[in-house]
Amino acid sequence: MSSARSVFFEYVQSILIAVVLALLIRTFIFQPFYIPSGSMEPTLQVRDRIIVSKFYYRFTEPEIGDVLVFKYPVNESQDFIKRVVGRPGDVVELRDSQLYVNDIMIPESYIKEPHYGDFGPLEINAGEYFVLGDNRNNSKDSRDWGIVPEDNLVGKAHIIFWPLNRIGVIE
Repeated sequence: MSSARSVFFEYVQSILIAVVLALLIRTFIFQPFYIPSGSMEPTLQVRDRIIVSKFYYRFTEPEIGDVLVFKYPVNESQDFIKRVVGRPGDVVELRDSQLYVNDIMIPESYIKEPHYGDFGPLEINAGEYFVLGDNRNNSKDSRDWGIVPEDNLVGKAHIIFWPLNRIGVIE
């Protein structure tokens, strides 16, 4: 009888350790996310599932071109995903369907189509980031609701893991 009880408690202990490790990993290291909209097409498709590194920005700052997950500044209970196009101290402008950062045109091979309309120039303050969707004509982003505070950053999107035919690194 004590042998069966010992095996039972060993299983319970193993399950508890696995649950605690999974929670720690999800909370501090990696987290899966689901893509619900087409605002990041063609880079990310509706229903893609991705892995986000939550510790990445503890060691480095977001760079222009990074795809990141952040808490939506208007409603922090929601997570959004967009591409960084402006960092602290940068001046961001959209004109003639081109992105300019500090008056330098940034080539954007990842956007779905040229965007309509101009924006800016806007200087980004310390501790803030300007983000845009890759599907500029179908994206609510910093042009609509403003900048993303550094405190709202969740992590860097690294890998598409689902669907299987789209597995790969996010560029």
